[in-house]
Amino acid sequence: MADSKKVAFLVSDEGIERVELTEPWKAVSEAGHQPVLLSPKTGEVQTFDHLTASQKFPVDQAVGEASVDDFAALVLPGGVANPDKLRLDENAVAFVKSFVDSGKPVAAICHAPWTLVEADVVRGRTVTSWPSVQADLRNAGATWVDQEVVTDGNLTTSRNPDDLPAFNEALLKAIG
Repeated sequence: MADSKKVAFLVSDEGIERVELTEPWKAVSEAGHQPVLLSPKTGEVQTFDHLTASQKFPVDQAVGEASVDDFAALVLPGGVANPDKLRLDENAVAFVKSFVDSGKPVAAICHAPWTLVEADVVRGRTVTSWPSVQADLRNAGATWVDQEVVTDGNLTTSRNPDDLPAFNEALLKAIG
């Protein structure tokens, strides 16, 4: 398909909220694009249904070997442990920073904006997230609002799994 685009999904090895990975992945696939799972290490990643272990998914590529140039957009799924672990990985943080700086679409849901905070890319932006992340976002210079989806420039954020329909719609619109 000529207009098919590769979309990076960046996650750690565990603590990923399953539906925040699988629902945007499905939306991207059904729109004719190619989702690619990136993680700090190759192998498998463990998703969760809140705090209960769920499905495992194979990693397509280590984020340290990935290039922003190869992707049209970046999706950061949530889960509490997932973005907290990503924040500690220099390659993941650098990839997120480079992606936001590139002007290409970046979409983060729930706790995922923690990774955006670590990459220092929310200053002066209006964002949303899971409520417990709002102080971190404000301290990093963002304006936090309680809305199901917020798009500020190339950055789209959402609060929780209930917001996935609006998040996916905004993601696909940003991909074009």
